[in-house]
Amino acid sequence: MTVPAVSLAVALAILAPLLRRGYVLTYDMVFTPRQPLLPDSVGIGSSLPRSVPADAVLALATTIVPGDVLQKLILLGALVAGPLGAGRLVPTSSTVIRVIAAVGYGWTPYIAERLVMGHWPYLLAYACLPWIVRFGLAARRGEPRAIPKLVLACVPAVLTPAGGLIATLTALVAAGYRRAPAVGAFAVLLNAPWLAPAVLRPGSALSDPAAVEAFAARGENWAGAVVSVLGLGGFWNADVVPASRTAVLVPVLVLALVVLALLGQRTLAARWGAAPARSLLLLGASGVLLAVLGALPVGQAVLRWLVAGVPGAGLLRDGQKWVALWALPLALGFALAVEAGARYLRTRGARIAVLACAAAAPVVMLPDLAWGAAGRLEPVQYPADWQAVAEHLAEDDRRGDVLTVPMRAFRSFAWNDHRPVHDPAPRYLPRTTVIDDRVTVSGTTIEGEDPRAAAARAVVEDGADAGALADIGIGWVLAEHGTPGRVDGADLDRLHPEHRGRWLSLYRVPGDGSDFTGPDGLTPPAAPVYVAAGSAVVAIALTLLWLVLPRR
Repeated sequence: MTVPAVSLAVALAILAPLLRRGYVLTYDMVFTPRQPLLPDSVGIGSSLPRSVPADAVLALATTIVPGDVLQKLILLGALVAGPLGAGRLVPTSSTVIRVIAAVGYGWTPYIAERLVMGHWPYLLAYACLPWIVRFGLAARRGEPRAIPKLVLACVPAVLTPAGGLIATLTALVAAGYRRAPAVGAFAVLLNAPWLAPAVLRPGSALSDPAAVEAFAARGENWAGAVVSVLGLGGFWNADVVPASRTAVLVPVLVLALVVLALLGQRTLAARWGAAPARSLLLLGASGVLLAVLGALPVGQAVLRWLVAGVPGAGLLRDGQKWVALWALPLALGFALAVEAGARYLRTRGARIAVLACAAAAPVVMLPDLAWGAAGRLEPVQYPADWQAVAEHLAEDDRRGDVLTVPMRAFRSFAWNDHRPVHDPAPRYLPRTTVIDDRVTVSGTTIEGEDPRAAAARAVVEDGADAGALADIGIGWVLAEHGTPGRVDGADLDRLHPEHRGRWLSLYRVPGDGSDFTGPDGLTPPAAPVYVAAGSAVVAIALTLLWLVLPRR
């Protein structure tokens, strides 16, 4: 089989049950029929730009493609592109070794855990890394038009801050120090849509230091966090960890895989050159170190200090995401070690057996990634209440944003088979929607970062008059039914009901809207944020022209 065919087969083995119509709603993965373009989408809302420009891109894309179709295209594209890139990147003439590298990169705990957690932007960034390295190495060699190819390979990864940083680090390492100025300049432009609102945001951009321990990498079995991370696992949420990762033999197999991958680095250095191979290995080791830092006492203390005192350091709190940098050295090194070892086998049958076992090993070690994470994920349809409320708000010209209750960040609806999912309202409703941004992990509540959400929460918890909601620009309250959390009926009785359904009830805050005030003083200035976003678009357009226009 060719590498493209194997890559497609790997993706279909994972995603096949998710490809029918409907929305896969799990934890942070929320797609809607048509996502609105709102201030928060571009980073000029009151919350930190953690999903910028991803939300803006989805809002624009769903004007053309239905949200559920777009979701499937993104997931399928990511899960095909990653193994395909790894298979083409490994320096060998053997198709079988390319297949081993492709499967080793495309079937991992990182993919399993991030898929169930709904971190689709991380899956996109992960898929981009082999292509970033490929074109980065071409730029290092001085090949024509390698820089524009490298820039375009980074574009899908920069939809979120973490993805942008992972892509930037990989591009700089692959291209080498001589190309660093050009690569760095393009990286700043591509990441400008989230950098600008993050830097210009009024007030504090600090995070709750309790998040460091809550989001630290965790051991999935008896070997602890470090071995789990070396095997591309160790995710902080035990509920998304595949059951197969707890097997007794998994740590032994992981350590064997790591040893083989390290042995394969010698072959990689011989074929790529010592400098790029060593740089990629050091980058991978750095990713492992960052991933386990929060699980180590000294590292945890350092991270708590950074998160509490350095604006923007909250990006470090979910450290396990950085292990994506280790995935390529692991997959490529393993494949090349198998190739080198197979040469010492005397019989063709023995070589075939070893190569077949190497190709199948990732699947055997992680069988419950198949078929939608062993049936954990499936598409569903939104109840009609959601569209009815969205249309009502779109047609009503009265001012005011929406507050959702219960005051929780995540929902667990029966119509979604009680899977935890981030409140869909901000991505479904055509108005800015304020939700409680606190998160509870293993009994620890992580304080939110949106001052407007904190103000709304204080009003709800204090049982204040509805006018207090109007003072912070809230004109509507959306009660979501059939999900854990308390909704005080007495509070809602003071509001005017506009829609009552099985799953959603919409209430109007009293008043004509003339006294509503927006989140002034809580949002970045719009003009420089728009300029930053426009600069990124222009940079991408110029890169495309650079690539397609004929050379003189």
